[in-house]
Amino acid sequence: MNATSDSAPPQAAPAPRRFEFGLDWILRPLFGVGLALLAVAAAGDGRWFFAAFLGAGSIAAVREWHRIFLGKGYAALFTVSAAVIAGALVAQNLLTQASERPLPWILLGIGALLDLGMSRKNHALWNAFGVLYVGIPPLSLLVLRQVPHGFLLVLSVFIAVWSTDTGALVTGNLIGGPKLWPRLSPNKTWSGAFGGALSAVLCTVILFMIVGWNIEVGALFGLAMSVVGQLGDLFESWIKRRVGRKNSGSLIPGHGGVLDRIDSILFVAPLVTLAVIGLHFNPMVMP
Repeated sequence: MNATSDSAPPQAAPAPRRFEFGLDWILRPLFGVGLALLAVAAAGDGRWFFAAFLGAGSIAAVREWHRIFLGKGYAALFTVSAAVIAGALVAQNLLTQASERPLPWILLGIGALLDLGMSRKNHALWNAFGVLYVGIPPLSLLVLRQVPHGFLLVLSVFIAVWSTDTGALVTGNLIGGPKLWPRLSPNKTWSGAFGGALSAVLCTVILFMIVGWNIEVGALFGLAMSVVGQLGDLFESWIKRRVGRKNSGSLIPGHGGVLDRIDSILFVAPLVTLAVIGLHFNPMVMP
């Protein structure tokens, strides 16, 4: 018997990466564009329409949060969380005195304490954290909208986050390559991360050019929001990995749950509001 008959058959070369086009490529942009237009229209109103839009999204998101940790039996916690988030948004729109401004944030803190006490044996800290994780960002956006040029600031947040998501999806599928963090999210790639960041920078710069703001500041602003937003995306991927879920829900076709759609904004909105309100960052007047 010769050596060639005993040798293992040659391994086939790996198939080249193929561009995957599926139903999600239709549903994702369709519902994404529709929600984006609704969000911009709500932000244009700036008060009750915007508060209602933010409240509806955050209440749906906090429901998903409690459900992924508790499965069944989350109704009581969800009721408390939804009530304090809605109450905080309403209070923010009604307040007129500077001395009253901490009240909405206090309401969220009370909700977290109530949820902590009501779920001492079942992921208590995670349920309490959920009120703050989901409740602080919409309140931050409402506060941001009420400062001078607030609509443009909120719009810049939306544009940076949405363009990051779109850029990462397109470049990740077209280029592929090494995974960004496979233990947390097996589908995310480094090419997608860089593509998302580049898309955010370009779109934010275009917005800043249109409104006459400093484009260098716009580039840095867009890059920072993209990086923070992608960290928010990874954080939610880590949470879902902990509880053994692929999506937080199925409410939005092509996107999964509400948390799956807003995970980046949940990180970006509070930090931008802190920069504008707390650190007096004003891209309109920066040289």
